Amino acid sequence: MRLGLLFEYPQGDGGEGFERAVRLGLAEAAIDSAGVEVVRHETLGLPGGSIANVVAGWDALVADGVDLILGPSISDNCLAARDCADRTRVPAINYSGGERTRSEWMFHYQIGSLEDEPPLLVARMVERGFASAVVIHDASVVGERYREVFSWAATDAGIAIRAHAAIDPLETDVRTTVDHLLATEPDGFVYLGLGATSHAVATAINDSAVNTTGRAVPVLANSALMFGYVRPDWRADWASWEYIDTIADDNAMRAALNALDAAAAAGPMGCAAFDMGRLVGLAMHRADRLDAAGLRDALERVKQIPASSGYAGTLMGFGVWDHAALKGPFLVLRAWRDGKTVQVDR
Repeated sequence: MRLGLLFEYPQGDGGEGFERAVRLGLAEAAIDSAGVEVVRHETLGLPGGSIANVVAGWDALVADGVDLILGPSISDNCLAARDCADRTRVPAINYSGGERTRSEWMFHYQIGSLEDEPPLLVARMVERGFASAVVIHDASVVGERYREVFSWAATDAGIAIRAHAAIDPLETDVRTTVDHLLATEPDGFVYLGLGATSHAVATAINDSAVNTTGRAVPVLANSALMFGYVRPDWRADWASWEYIDTIADDNAMRAALNALDAAAAAGPMGCAAFDMGRLVGLAMHRADRLDAAGLRDALERVKQIPASSGYAGTLMGFGVWDHAALKGPFLVLRAWRDGKTVQVDR
């Protein structure tokens, strides 16, 4: 079997750590990973590159004879990869937050969720007694979908959105926009995006003089703050923020991964790679034949497997017309405190 890994942004180690976690997952599923040839391909998709690069990267892997692809990971790029999977009839598992990335040939391991995170953030706002909020979001497929679903959930909960603003996903100076939002004196400030702008938003909030209430406004964020795993220098500016993650401290499967590879278990990407390796390995056991069509059908036969992501009790698997991997409480509320991510008690 030939397994393709499609990365649409630069990998600091060339994807070696991700591949290692995938191979650990294959081994957990009792697959000799030496018999699985892994082909890595790095390209530059959105927001820094283009959809054309993602399509070209996909086609390069298919031309190289891969039977299944893991990736990409950003919803904007995964929408194009979804169409590539159906066009080339090569199965894939993307690990984005967008449920609309799923299709006949494209499966989805949810690292976050554009549709499920906003209601969780709103529920947290209700718990904290917020009656109003402002929203800043990326001007992208990801940001717009987050904002849309957040607006629905906030309306249902009776939380007033006093203002919202869209920003470029790579913007580095948002002080004017943040000041305008803070001037409405909201109970809470919400950030929704890919994460590249999260540091600019945090520094703008921390430096803003527009705060007539005399207190720091509480901030809630989507899973974009997973950026903290690769940018430890940003963590201090998020000290008052709560955000959505996909790793929990009570997950026994994650603890098992930690015993094998502490680096992989330390963050959501390593857990996802390990789990996807397990899903692929179990599909190999269930497949009538180890080609693209056989693996696509076999993935739908993988059921009720404990996931290393999410709170204890999160399961994964697929089915006919069910191409979402994670079932149950896979979204976890966390915060960056003293340079470390900690689970938030509710």
